[in-house]
Amino acid sequence: MKMKKILGIDYGHVITGLSITDSKQIFAFGLNAIPTKKLMSFLDMILNNEKIEKIVIGLPKTLRNKNSLIEKSIQKFIFEFHKKYPKIIIERFDERFTSKMAFYTMIELGLKKKKENKK
Repeated sequence: MKMKKILGIDYGHVITGLSITDSKQIFAFGLNAIPTKKLMSFLDMILNNEKIEKIVIGLPKTLRNKNSLIEKSIQKFIFEFHKKYPKIIIERFDERFTSKMAFYTMIELGLKKKKENKK
């Protein structure tokens, strides 16, 4: 039996980034960056072609644990999406430190040093 994939959404006012896992849900790959106003029609296409079990959407918070300004737009999107696709699980992910974590991971992997050596 083929496992279902997870779709990641990095919701933005203008552009929304999408990523998708492999069918074993081990690796995630950047899928596309699309105009947010076309997000729902793009998702319709993906959901017709892929077996998606879950969608993970960033939960943008300030360092003082307050919702960021875009959260209202994300909530509206989730409400509309859930009306159309009630069986797909939606999870939120606190994204406050993800950029910093990625930066430090790159340093640990030596990517920054390699870049400096090319100069």
